[in-house]
Amino acid sequence: MSLVYVSTSIFQSEQLLFTPGTPTPDGLPLIFAFPNTYCVGITSLGYQVVWAMLCTRPDLQVSRLFTDVHEPLPTAPELLGFSLSWELDYANILQILENLNIPWRSAQRTEAHPLIFGGGPVLTANPEPFADFFDVVLLGDGEDLLAQFIDAMQSVRYAARTTQLLTLAQIPGIYVPSLYEVTYQSSEGAISSIHPRSPEVPAQVHKQTYRGNTLSASTVVTPKAAWESIYMVEVVRSCPEMCRFCLASYLTLPFRTPDATQTLIPQIETGLKVTNRIGLLGASVTQHPAFDQLLDYFAHPQHDQVRLSIASVRTNTVTVKLARLLSQHDTRSLTIAIESGSERVRQIINKKLDNDEIHQAAANAYAGNLKGLKFYGMVGIPGETEADVEATIDLMVQLKKEVPGLRLTLGCSTFVPKAHTPFQWLGVNPKAKKSLQLMQKKLRSQGIDFRPESYNWSVIQALISRGDRRLSHLLELTRHFGDSLGSYRRAFKQLQGQIPSLDFYVFQPWSTDQVLPWSHLQGPLPTPTLQKHLSMATDLM
Repeated sequence: MSLVYVSTSIFQSEQLLFTPGTPTPDGLPLIFAFPNTYCVGITSLGYQVVWAMLCTRPDLQVSRLFTDVHEPLPTAPELLGFSLSWELDYANILQILENLNIPWRSAQRTEAHPLIFGGGPVLTANPEPFADFFDVVLLGDGEDLLAQFIDAMQSVRYAARTTQLLTLAQIPGIYVPSLYEVTYQSSEGAISSIHPRSPEVPAQVHKQTYRGNTLSASTVVTPKAAWESIYMVEVVRSCPEMCRFCLASYLTLPFRTPDATQTLIPQIETGLKVTNRIGLLGASVTQHPAFDQLLDYFAHPQHDQVRLSIASVRTNTVTVKLARLLSQHDTRSLTIAIESGSERVRQIINKKLDNDEIHQAAANAYAGNLKGLKFYGMVGIPGETEADVEATIDLMVQLKKEVPGLRLTLGCSTFVPKAHTPFQWLGVNPKAKKSLQLMQKKLRSQGIDFRPESYNWSVIQALISRGDRRLSHLLELTRHFGDSLGSYRRAFKQLQGQIPSLDFYVFQPWSTDQVLPWSHLQGPLPTPTLQKHLSMATDLM
């Protein structure tokens, strides 16, 4: 099946906040894809920013592609890029490649096919389950890396594919999976070694980190986005808290904050020229050193009609002032991540928070006229006991009594080990499933809105998070079998004896001496530092 262009007004509804370049006649034809619908993809700030960076280059002819709509596509694209934000979107990547008559595996592509590249948080964390599907993976921040990638590609545009890949592999942050050989102790065992196939290829690929003082902001505003007509501003990047399970903190270090007066407020004013809805993004937005200055800016009468959305905030920064301002700007609830009601568990994960601060945050939210407060929780945290789960239940019940007029929601996930964090060596706790069931039974009877994430899909997320290249065979099978949990079970059964078991990938703790699937990909912190942080956690278990 080939892609058919669907005439639609969806692109006409966009308000661009950048000036696209005028492509030269010989501009390199590039398709930039998001493996989900337009509504989801155009709401991704990362996708927006990369698309704008590509479009401003006159040496490129850029077409966008989503699963439901696309711009007119070149007949002979030379680059096809994907921004991957969610692990399970891999099935859509395979579908798009199939629709474009491009082989799934890089080893099967010829000079006639475009180079397939990808980036985004999923691939930066652990690209290995998808490594055989990509010719090139961009690791880390794209601000400088993207331009370096395109410049290098232009320099070898008419060279042989092997020359192109070898040239790209010399640039820090650019990973060419086919230039690395992975060996295993056995077909079902751990990895023995990961080595470059040539002395010209670096043994370690270092994630690129942007050190500038201007972070991202929306490049397009549209009513067709999942968050209708929103203009997004990245207030902080990374998080200083360093919770030991948290990919968003460890993978994106160091913590960066742009200047409020010189950068953030001018960015916001750019957005207010085209919309009255502003979203402040970041893992720990309220920890920007000048956050009070931003609140004072929005408190000005001229901004009374602005609809303000804010990402998850640190609990002890929920003040009456913040709550009141948000309620005045069409925000009905606030989200804070507490992870657990057990102070012992929070010490294990390095969550610098005590229960008194949680109670105060709820009181402040209520006093500031917010209608609801949403908590992020987690079960199956390493070292967790049933008493710790009960502590979370007790905390929510107490809060319900203290602020009866506040709608309380607890969204709860299962701990999933992530690459480049101290907990990468630990497995999923199968008791988490019963913990979710217990919380659901006790909390909903108390009138608390409990929203558990699927335990079974968390298992699949862990499978991909800790996976190696052998998983590509399983992902291909699940693509054929259908998007269901049963497809994974069926695929494991069919591949029995050829790849490790689900237990190996998901539940087993791994030795800190073990070669990890991403051992050749260097994150912000070296392995000994992560081991030290793990040891500090296990001492508290």
